[in-house]
Order: sequence, then C-alpha cells, then structure tokens
Amino acid sequence: MFDLDLLRSFVSVVDSGGFTRAGERVHKTQSTVSQQIKRLEDDIGRPLLIRAGRAVIPTEDGERLLSYARRMLALAEEARDVMARPAAEGAVRLGIPEDFAAYRLTELLASFTRARPGLRLDVQADQSANLRRALERGELDLALLKRAAGTKDAIAVWPERIHWVTSKMHPVDLTRHSIPLIGFPAGCLYRAGAIHAIEAAGRAWHMAYSSSSLAGIQAAVAAGLGLSILSEMAIQPGHRILTATDGFAPIDKTEMALVAAPDASPATLRLADTLADFCNTVQAKAA
Repeated sequence: MFDLDLLRSFVSVVDSGGFTRAGERVHKTQSTVSQQIKRLEDDIGRPLLIRAGRAVIPTEDGERLLSYARRMLALAEEARDVMARPAAEGAVRLGIPEDFAAYRLTELLASFTRARPGLRLDVQADQSANLRRALERGELDLALLKRAAGTKDAIAVWPERIHWVTSKMHPVDLTRHSIPLIGFPAGCLYRAGAIHAIEAAGRAWHMAYSSSSLAGIQAAVAAGLGLSILSEMAIQPGHRILTATDGFAPIDKTEMALVAAPDASPATLRLADTLADFCNTVQAKAA
C-alpha cells in the first residue's frame, strides 16, 4: 500500500522541479523530502527521479507512477471532504402546486439542498386537494396549498390572484349557450370555483378539456378550446384575461397556505422559513 505522504512529496518534487521548492509546498525540509523520495523508491524497487544538478525530472517509471499518485491524492481529498460534512439531516417531504413548481421554485429548492448535503428532499407536485390528503395521512411534512381564504392552521398565508382567461388569438365566443371550460380533474379548487360562478350567472357549461397537467391546460386555453381559471403566475402571453365587463366576475377569494405536519422536524421548519421568504417576495412583486 502506498504512503500518501510519500506520494504527496513525490508529486510536489515533480511539479516544482526540485527538492527545495517541494519542501516549501509540503512544509518539510529539503532533506526530509529527499529521504521520503528515497523511501518511495525503495518501496517500489525502481528509481523515480533523475537528478541533473538542481533540476529534477521523473524517470519513465516516475511518469507512470505520477498519474496514479495524482488520482490517489485527489480521491483521498474527496473522501476527507465527504467525511467532514455534517451528519445526515434526514428527509423532508414537500408538496407544491404545479404552477409553483414551474415558477422558479425548483431553483430555490435546488439551492436549499446544495447548501445541506446531508438532507434528502422529496418533492411532490400535485393538485392541492391531493396534497392536503397526503399531509393528513402523514405522507408529507410540508405543503404549499391553494385553498379558500380564511381557513386557519397555517404557518403563513398569502392572498392569491386568479383570473378567467381565454385565448388571445382564438378567443371563445362568450355568447355561446354552453360555455366550454378547461381545467384540472374533479376536486380542483379552480374547477369548482369556475363551475359555481358559471351556474350562479345562470349559464350552461361543459368541460371541453380536462387535464392533470398545467402545461396541457395552458396550451388548451391558448388554442381556443375554452375558458379556464389560472393563477396570475400561470398566465402566458397567448392568454387574455377576462374581466367583469366581459361578463365574468372575479372568483371567490382563494389563498396560498404553507402548512406543516404537527411533528415537523427542524429541517422541515428551516425549509418552511425559506419558502415563506420566497412567497413574500412573489407577493411583493405582484402587488
């Protein structure tokens, strides 16, 4: 087995071209470095360096050993760094709505985990109804939920801005007898709000397009397949916002809530603080 200290001195001599400068690099005297190289050569049974005056160059065997020595030293340094890291912080299971997953939140979560190598983060992007049930079953530690405004029991809440939208290029004919709707499957807060608003206005409706994918809903609206309700951050350039003057009054107020499990770990609460700061920033920019 090679002595890493001897290999380190050997690499330093080759890189610096001499024993004196090598000693300065490894913080040893010239004679100590020379003795280490002699020990290494004795262990291998072959000369590794050619001494030509003050210059030192590797022999053919020295050149062959050099690449291995560099790799062994690099691997030892990597192992030292890994073992010096804090002990594992466990895992945090986070639930987020899909439109938040697409709105720079992935960058924030990646930065959070890079700063905590001992933490495992499991993220689930889904409808809020599904996330709420997963939180209640103990399958999530923390969740950002869309819900009706005024509900209690949350670390923080933010009012949500949602709008009726149609296609900018192919707007839906709003005089149609039955309004075509686009939305997530049954159980979605937006879908229920849209249906309630249409029925309260005495209008007929039908689901023209249903998808569990936010990207699918956004594309269907832009193509003119129907109307939908989207959060402000999910509205795209190909969409046009409808207002009360178009005959579509605002939907009942909704909010975004950050909810943690009762036995949330310290790592979960640290992530909750990070998410709260993020949502506060989003809210301030939208104001």
